[in-house]
Amino acid sequence: MSKSARLQKLIEQLQFDLKSCQVKYGKAWEKFVPFMKSFPYNPNDFKFIGEPIDGIVFDPNKIVFLEVKTGKSQLSQKQKNVKELVEKKKVEWEEIRY
Repeated sequence: MSKSARLQKLIEQLQFDLKSCQVKYGKAWEKFVPFMKSFPYNPNDFKFIGEPIDGIVFDPNKIVFLEVKTGKSQLSQKQKNVKELVEKKKVEWEEIRY
């Protein structure tokens, strides 16, 4: 393997490792946000889900689907779909009894 090829492989591995660290950082951070002073809701009203959105806030006056993003991260396609459904008010209540 040439020196150039080895260098390219090392760069690709470093880029992969950086992306992996960014994802792990974001996943850890989203769990702490409800306890920050700047969090706009009562932390006790926040329920963590994790996927496809981080959680739901059950505020006394509204229900908020909440996604926490860090850095330059973007909504995934699945998150964009959830956002679109909520914005189109395609949200339902269902009760199942056994």
